[in-house]
Amino acid sequence: MRSGAGSPAMGSATLYDAQVIGRRWLNARTFELRINRPAGFAFLPGQKIGFVYQDLVREYTLLGPVDSADLTFCVRHVPQGRVTPHLATAPPGTSIQVTEASGFFTFKPSPRPAVLVATGTGIAPYVAFVRSGLRGFDLLHGVRTVAELYYRSELAAAASRYIPCLTGGTLSGAPPHAFDGRVTAWLANGLANGVYDFYLCGRADMIRDAMRLIDERFTGSHVFTETFYDGAL
Repeated sequence: MRSGAGSPAMGSATLYDAQVIGRRWLNARTFELRINRPAGFAFLPGQKIGFVYQDLVREYTLLGPVDSADLTFCVRHVPQGRVTPHLATAPPGTSIQVTEASGFFTFKPSPRPAVLVATGTGIAPYVAFVRSGLRGFDLLHGVRTVAELYYRSELAAAASRYIPCLTGGTLSGAPPHAFDGRVTAWLANGLANGVYDFYLCGRADMIRDAMRLIDERFTGSHVFTETFYDGAL
């Protein structure tokens, strides 16, 4: 999951040298990239790191777990971009430079029920949460097709409710309890009134619409957000 637009390589951040171990394609447009874990590298579930390539830093959320010997990331391939074509084709052993972990989109335990909402590869922080032991939450994942429901078996096993929200016009092949429509449409009608901790990760329009709905229906709830940008990088 890319959590920020590309930016010039950061001069103040701690940099680590790593190597590509391999990749696994999740569908025709998205792959999981695996690199070795540099000595002394630490992170919290939900944090991101930057891949330094030429004059850009491209940020991705670590999938966890925090004690893994390797580091893994969910990457959407942008063929016309400057960074993802390199990540999609770099052979094992390719040297790569990454920044230290950063970010505040981490799980905050509380007595309120947690509702995790994602679109696309914005699911990545929740994979990290689950791999660090989080259980018993509601999870909504908004995508166009079933092929984009990344890590669905792992997430469904950990969640109290796992609700794929499909906007491609068909539920053919979808898991049980799939919803035909946007995640915000499900929130408007499928979630009981109450006070929750909402985690929103994905497209800016989803976050905007969900925030408006939360203000209207779920007064007193706490909201944590991480925006996914769809720029061609």
